[in-house]
Amino acid sequence: MSDPITNRINVLIKKTYYHYERFQVNSTFAILYHANSLSLVELSNYVRISDHLIQLDENHYFIIFAFTTQDNAYKASQNIIHNLDNHFNAATTCIALDTFNPTKSPLSVINRLMQILAETRKNPFIRIETEDILDR
Repeated sequence: MSDPITNRINVLIKKTYYHYERFQVNSTFAILYHANSLSLVELSNYVRISDHLIQLDENHYFIIFAFTTQDNAYKASQNIIHNLDNHFNAATTCIALDTFNPTKSPLSVINRLMQILAETRKNPFIRIETEDILDR
């Protein structure tokens, strides 16, 4: 990841933590992997306007499901995968979700999401996974 992207993610994670401290609203962090070429504009059609979306590289996207618990983010992720599968007529999308914890550093958030995603991609039948996969 380039420095501008890393800085932007750090700011957005800290801003999300501030919203939690100030207003007691949860959010969920996610990383989406898509094997095919996918523009940020295309993906933004399937993500809610209230959510934040940052392209990390050609295949990875950081998502903040703003004001959304992990259970609801899981449902939103199912919708994203369904829409992308239909759009590309392929099942190449995986999403990693991590529990919201304001004590985690932004670097820790990204590292955990990448670990979850790596484990998720090992099984072609699993498309969305949470941090529970790290305990197996």
